[in-house]
Amino acid sequence: MTAKTVEGFSKKNKEEKIDWLIEEFLDQDPDAKSVLMKYWNEDATIQKLHDDFIENTLSNFYLPFGIAPNFVINDAVYAIPMVIEESSVVAAASNAAKFWLDRGGFKAEVLGTEKNGQVHISYAGPKEDLYQFFAQIKSTLQESISGLQKNMHARGGGLKELQLKDSTEHLDHYYQLHGIFETKDAMGANFINSCLEQIATTFEQEAQVFAPFQRLNQFPEVVMSILSNYVPECLVRAEVTCPIRDLTNNGIDGETFAENFLRAVSIAKVEPRRAVTHNKGIMNGIDAVVLATGNDFRAVEAGVHAYAAKNGKYQGLTHASIENGQFKFWIEIPLALGTVGGLTAIHPLVRIAFDILQRPSAEELMKIAAVAGLAQNFAALRSLITTGIQKGHMKMHLMNILNQLEAKETEKEKAVEYFKDHTITHREVAHFLEKLRN
Repeated sequence: MTAKTVEGFSKKNKEEKIDWLIEEFLDQDPDAKSVLMKYWNEDATIQKLHDDFIENTLSNFYLPFGIAPNFVINDAVYAIPMVIEESSVVAAASNAAKFWLDRGGFKAEVLGTEKNGQVHISYAGPKEDLYQFFAQIKSTLQESISGLQKNMHARGGGLKELQLKDSTEHLDHYYQLHGIFETKDAMGANFINSCLEQIATTFEQEAQVFAPFQRLNQFPEVVMSILSNYVPECLVRAEVTCPIRDLTNNGIDGETFAENFLRAVSIAKVEPRRAVTHNKGIMNGIDAVVLATGNDFRAVEAGVHAYAAKNGKYQGLTHASIENGQFKFWIEIPLALGTVGGLTAIHPLVRIAFDILQRPSAEELMKIAAVAGLAQNFAALRSLITTGIQKGHMKMHLMNILNQLEAKETEKEKAVEYFKDHTITHREVAHFLEKLRN
């Protein structure tokens, strides 16, 4: 059981880690080390930068950095950087941008920027004693983080409100100190967590000398202090609208297209199985922008999917309407993003991404990411109700299949031409290459 375990792995240098891994888990594969080292950056300074992002780094895992051009957002033109491995996502976003280019483009607005975090507390004593204590020390708790807030205050951010919440209805003896924060252009995770931990420390210290707690020997205990990635008050809206007649598409008149589109959106409202895939498509666009700009896509995903279930049932995140001859398609979504701090300050490609976007503020980035998600969903639904999703997707996926089958450039050119009019599957592509080579 212990043959493949290791002590002091983190203290080994990179090549020693690779050698150990090859010996213990890769059957002495001579190609494994070569592949891992081929993905090292030839610039040692850049490679060291990447090595320091995480622990026990062995190599770099490349993802394509692409561009979706022709996005008009609030009358400004953007080329949106996207980092994603999935075929057709960038193409679909680009097609949606082009479709709306002559129909007024996208409109977007930020509806709120508040973030939050909690100090989670257990307390079995009288509720009124806890509320009396909180009222008495609230200003002390706020003052205890004044040093931590100095720089954030200078930028117009900081702790906006601190509340005591009774959650005993859901869990015995459970209370929260709920903090509401504004972090401006920073995502703010480290700032919020530092504030919460200091508030928790001060809370427990003050509790020890509060007479009602001492009298009953019942003291509140801090369980944990952590920000929340559920940020329904950090909300952005993006939308497109045009006359129904302008939606004539793939031989389908505008009215029929709009009605079918609205039906597809409605299905994602009532059927969770469809809603999950519907929202996955939205996140194809959003995650690609979040990754390209060095933000935390796991945090964004978790918060967005929680928001999709805010009404007690998991639902699609986009909305559509037809009123007075006008088609409207929109999304409201929580996005806590940053343009300063973390990878945004140190990753060379992230800096390039921000330069491409003309150095946006956090609020501007929220709008861009929301538009990317809306565009992706529009493109997916447009395909689903007209040609079907596979036609466009498999066309983009063809090159992946050809690369997997080690096709030569001349073979690729012939395959692309042939499959313009033939169904693309792995089997059919393999059969085509076999006939070509024989």
